[in-house]
Amino acid sequence: MSSARESLPGTPRPAAPRPESPQRPLPVVEFHDVSKVFNPGTPGAFTALEHLTFSIEDFPGRGEFIGIVGPSGCGKSTFLNLLAGFKEVSPPTSGEILVRGRPIQGPGIDRGMVFQKYSSFPHLTVRQNVRFGLEINRKRSGLSDAVIESEARQWIEKVGLSGHEDKYPHQLSGGQQQRVAIARCLALKPRILLMDEPFSALDEPTRLDMQKLLVELWVEIEATVFLVTHSITEAVYLGDRVWIFTRSPGRIGKEFRDIPVSPRGVPALEFQKSGAFQDAVQRVAAEFRAVDQTMGASTAKAR
Repeated sequence: MSSARESLPGTPRPAAPRPESPQRPLPVVEFHDVSKVFNPGTPGAFTALEHLTFSIEDFPGRGEFIGIVGPSGCGKSTFLNLLAGFKEVSPPTSGEILVRGRPIQGPGIDRGMVFQKYSSFPHLTVRQNVRFGLEINRKRSGLSDAVIESEARQWIEKVGLSGHEDKYPHQLSGGQQQRVAIARCLALKPRILLMDEPFSALDEPTRLDMQKLLVELWVEIEATVFLVTHSITEAVYLGDRVWIFTRSPGRIGKEFRDIPVSPRGVPALEFQKSGAFQDAVQRVAAEFRAVDQTMGASTAKAR
C-alpha cells in the first residue's frame, strides 16, 4: 500500500485509515456508492458500475469466498480491476473503495489476481514463474534466496506440479498453466484473492480438479476470495455467498448466503450431484433469470 505523502496543488490528501476497534476488526473490503464511467463526457461514455455498495467483514482464521455471476458486460471484471487498483480502471468515477479501512492507492501485495488467460511469463520456467513475485518483493519481505527457493518449491508441490519445475509454459497443459498462476499468486500470501474466470477455458474434469484444489488452498491461506464465473454451478460450489450482478450498469441485484458447504474430503462431482446442492443451483439460476429480465425490461423502458 502507498504511504501518506504531501499533497500536490489540487490533489486531495489521502484519507487516514479508519480506526480499528479492539473488539471488531475493520472490514476486509468496503465499497461505498461506487460508480465507474468509461470515456465520461463523450458520445462513447459507458457506465460499467453504478451505486455499488457492500462490506465484507473480517473472519480471522477463515476468510470468506464470494462467487460472482452476471450477464456478459455487466461490470464483473471492472469490479475486480478496481479492487486490484489497476491504473487502466482506477480510480472509480465516484464513491470510495477501502481495504481494511484504507483507500486503494494502486496494486498491492495484499491483493493477488488470477486471470482467465494464462498469465505465466513464457520465457520463465515453472520455478522461475513462482519465484517471480517473491523476488521483486525481496526487500519488503526480507526473504533470503534460500527461503524464496524453499517457498517456491513448496507452492509448486501444493498445486501438484512437482517434477515440472524446469518446464516452460508452452510445455504445460491449460490446467497446469493455471496451477502455475495460482502458485505464483498464493506464494505472496495475499489477504485478498481476485479471480476472473480462471477455469473457463478448461475441460470439465480439469475444471473439477481445479475447483477442489482451490478449496483446499483457500482453507490454508485463509484469504477473502472474489471469483467471477459464468458458471452458476461453480459459484455455488465455491462460494460462501453468491452475488448476481445486474446488466450494466452493474450492481449487486441479489445475494445468497444460505449456500450448502461441501464436507471436507468429498469429491467436487459427488457433492455437486447432491439434492441440497442442486436445489441451491436451481434457486440461484431462477433468481439470475429474474434479475436479468427485470433489469432488461427497465433498460428497454428507459430507452
